[in-house]
Amino acid sequence: MALQDLFGVKQKFDRREFLTRSSLGIGAMALGNLLKAETPFQADNPLGGLPGLPHFAPRAKRIVFLFQSGGPSQFETFDYKPKLESMRGQDLPDSVRKGQRLTGMSADQTSLPIAPSLYKFKQYGESRAWVSELLPHTAEVVDELCFVKSLYTEQINHDPAITFFHTGNQLPGRPSMGSWMSYGLGSLNNNLPTFVVLQSKNSGGQPLYARLWGNGFLPTQHQGVQFTSGKDPVLYLNDPEGYDGADRHRMLGYLNELNDVQKSTYGDPEIDARLSQYEMAYRMQSSVPEIADMSDEPDHIFDMYGPDSRNPGTFAANCLLARKLLEKDVRYVQLYHRGWDQHTHLPGGIKNQCKATDQGSAALIKDLKQRGLLEDTLVIWGGEFGRTVYSQGKLTATNYGRDHHPRCFTMWMAGGGVKPGFTYGETDDLSYNIVRDPVHVHDFHATIMHLFGVDHERLTFKHQGRRYRLTDVHGHVVKDLLA
Repeated sequence: MALQDLFGVKQKFDRREFLTRSSLGIGAMALGNLLKAETPFQADNPLGGLPGLPHFAPRAKRIVFLFQSGGPSQFETFDYKPKLESMRGQDLPDSVRKGQRLTGMSADQTSLPIAPSLYKFKQYGESRAWVSELLPHTAEVVDELCFVKSLYTEQINHDPAITFFHTGNQLPGRPSMGSWMSYGLGSLNNNLPTFVVLQSKNSGGQPLYARLWGNGFLPTQHQGVQFTSGKDPVLYLNDPEGYDGADRHRMLGYLNELNDVQKSTYGDPEIDARLSQYEMAYRMQSSVPEIADMSDEPDHIFDMYGPDSRNPGTFAANCLLARKLLEKDVRYVQLYHRGWDQHTHLPGGIKNQCKATDQGSAALIKDLKQRGLLEDTLVIWGGEFGRTVYSQGKLTATNYGRDHHPRCFTMWMAGGGVKPGFTYGETDDLSYNIVRDPVHVHDFHATIMHLFGVDHERLTFKHQGRRYRLTDVHGHVVKDLLA
């Protein structure tokens, strides 16, 4: 008896082996249905996703990640350290450093002079959260925010650190978190991608690579789709000149027939993924121009996001576009804003970065809340690591720089089932080491997945003989962050 396996390889089975394999498969299906019937939460997911997911009732349906590429300094943003002023210029004590690794950019410095922030801090809201004067708009929404001041990673340089934060591994090739979400949970809108990527234009800094929103070894329909700020938000989406929608429809029909032939011959699952992408592109020809059109936004919304919001491709404009995408139930929206890597001239550089991102970030929180979307939309703000307490290079009264620091850094979340007006974790007086409630990046990922009703240990994909997951073999849910 000749059968064709999933990959189109002809194999021969005798009658006994065929009946054994068939009975085991039928038994497994029956057991799966019985177990599913006993699960307290039943998900209704008509647009893809894996059977049985979410594993339990989710707190969040959508996510927007405002990724600040380059590593924002915690000293000039949210981790207030008043004792540093009395230590200005002193060398970092060995008892604090504890022999920890330095980058090659400051490892050869003869001294590591402590550099207090030049900017003032105040407490805001009922939560009395400390916020820098550089972030006045964020200060207005602190009671919606859940600060995590004790994040840490092992990666000390940008490329492995940012890759690790997006994929759970420092080496390229793993699926991004957005791709895992798309694969496991499926789509909430059949006419828009499940996973959309936006980049601030002209923000400079460290380069970003498409693999950060790539699907890795997952089917290709789960990779992120990048929107641009030009006249064509999605490249190559529009019909060529002289080509109309009816022509495209006929072409896709013929293409489907050819792909069906290929699929029946080879059984390659990527053929289905390719078909899915072509069909999505066809539907996006009408949905994308509509969502990218800002002409229907009232003036008071533009005013809330700030003057940059009228300039497509800026961080503020992308925050407004993200709100429109979330409103249309795009599940995962990833914003990138580069330029936070201030090894020199940090006081002026971070002031400009905060000015470019502060109002848009706060406006997104306010806008989602007034539309009733914040409750089930998770908003995340932060970068791949923090900065050092010591100055890289010469310290003066008005200037200093900070090197990379993976041992502790600050991020915030809002909405989506996290505790509002809450601060978790604590660093020492020099924000060099964590003294309470450490949160590894794997723990952060596990907690995010939990908010979406996903057990991070059970969402896996078999690749090259091994089952992989976003958190690899690590991570635990930080339950104290949950509302």
